[in-house]
Amino acid sequence: MPQILIVDDNPDILEALELLLSLHGYAVLTAENEKQALLAVSHQRVDLVIQDMNFAQGITSGKEGKSLFTALKALNSDLPIILITAWTQLETAISLVKSGATDYLQKPWDDVKLLELVEKYSLNSNINQNKNNQSESSQKPADDFIYKSQEMQTLISQASKVAGANVNVLITGANGAGKEKLADYIHQQSPRYNSAFIKVNMGALPHDLMEAELFGAEKGAFTGANQARIGRFEAADGGTLFLDEIANLTLAGQMKLLRVLQTGEFERLGANATLKVDVRVLSATNADLRLAVQQGTFREDLYYRLNVIELNLPDLAHRKADIVPLAQYFIGNDCSLSDEAAQTLTDYIWPGNVRELENACKRALVFANSNILAPSDFQLASSQIEPALDEKENIEQVLIKHNGVIKHTALELGLSRQALYRRIEKYQIDVESLC
Repeated sequence: MPQILIVDDNPDILEALELLLSLHGYAVLTAENEKQALLAVSHQRVDLVIQDMNFAQGITSGKEGKSLFTALKALNSDLPIILITAWTQLETAISLVKSGATDYLQKPWDDVKLLELVEKYSLNSNINQNKNNQSESSQKPADDFIYKSQEMQTLISQASKVAGANVNVLITGANGAGKEKLADYIHQQSPRYNSAFIKVNMGALPHDLMEAELFGAEKGAFTGANQARIGRFEAADGGTLFLDEIANLTLAGQMKLLRVLQTGEFERLGANATLKVDVRVLSATNADLRLAVQQGTFREDLYYRLNVIELNLPDLAHRKADIVPLAQYFIGNDCSLSDEAAQTLTDYIWPGNVRELENACKRALVFANSNILAPSDFQLASSQIEPALDEKENIEQVLIKHNGVIKHTALELGLSRQALYRRIEKYQIDVESLC
């Protein structure tokens, strides 16, 4: 049964639309303002939104409706949205349709036309959702990762244990290694899996807007704040908040983040009222936060709050057993790798990690002349391809690079320290003689 969210500040309109839609077999949610609407979409399945263009008495500009539309699309870019508009907001509604709104109706609306639109767009939403679910269930393994390496087996085992604990997790690793995917996995395996999972890319936010994005802002709190807005912590209440590129958070933002991690309390920008939330925070970075702490650009107390447990995603070049299975997944079942292509992919350094591998596979599918892909189809930079080293020689080279420091060597190799010690013993490597 499709679930429809109606957003309007007029209780009579909410009641009328709820009755109309429920009589025709739809499940209905209602919201009277932007905050309630965003919380509904964040916490529940919504197949279609019907929203008014204003949510306060005396306001007829349509700016509130435009703001809600933008916020809803930020949460779910595929969400169908039907706008209900008066003549005074017709121009704004048309511009939003050009920006991605599904359709609009003028007040007073025609019930038959409204039901036609609801049936059309809620059905499409369900079909697309089912296709996505079927695709994911048929193509992805049960644990949502494709791997064969011992390193990833260990990591996924750790992530599964961590998921059930209500603690903050810091995910480290290079760009493109899969940090966001690991955060998704932890949330889906956690007791909060039915609640909101809100993602924030700290590196993509202007510094002067970070606090407003995280904690919300009252009307007039800063230039351009024409109305109150909820922050990501409010939207994630009861669920999980993923802060990617956490090293980009300003010192002022770090102080407020530390407080909410300690107490669950914060204030919106420009407000005195204290809000309290229950949010689990997963964060990720490709930066060396320990070094940032030493340099004074990242608070040490915040670092330890975020890093209750650290999970490190090794570079793809350090888990070579995963390269061919991942490549085969990316190229699909209609194509295969030649032996030469498989060896070339395995020998490649992959500075862009899994993301680069995926792009290379997409490129190969475009340029291939056969369903058996050759090395040349991937168009890899020859400077990034090196003769494969045997494991002992590779470990020795990395030990030399890090002056025999086991911790740093293990991190670069994508091994636990215990696993590295076992290999040193297996190959009878004299660490002291290498340094």
